[in-house]
Amino acid sequence: VQLQASGGGLVQAGGSLTLSCAASRRTFTNNGMGWFRQAPGKEREFVAAIAWNGGYINYGDSVKGRFTVSRDNAKNTLYLQMSNLKPEDTAVYSCAAARGSVGSADPTYYRYWGLGTQVTVSS
Repeated sequence: VQLQASGGGLVQAGGSLTLSCAASRRTFTNNGMGWFRQAPGKEREFVAAIAWNGGYINYGDSVKGRFTVSRDNAKNTLYLQMSNLKPEDTAVYSCAAARGSVGSADPTYYRYWGLGTQVTVSS
């Protein structure tokens, strides 16, 4: 397994969670990374992406201003800080390693996908 997301759980609306994605050095150091989520019965949704050096970041419209993506290349770890969570944020969150050095909202741009972590936000 090259990518593993963790940190999910049950939280009340308005609360916060931080997700982590541990990656093997081969799949992380020079690659853009992304977070996606999928709720039951819905299509996969782009959440956030970050370039290999953190120099370019973009977010899905539904999470802008509430979520923050970051990475620690020394630890081969990707993070997603989520605040002011809403029930509609409930989903399985997955991390992915891009084919290139920047991230993208296009899931086909990603080469490796990790197992997701469940985030449930209660109202």
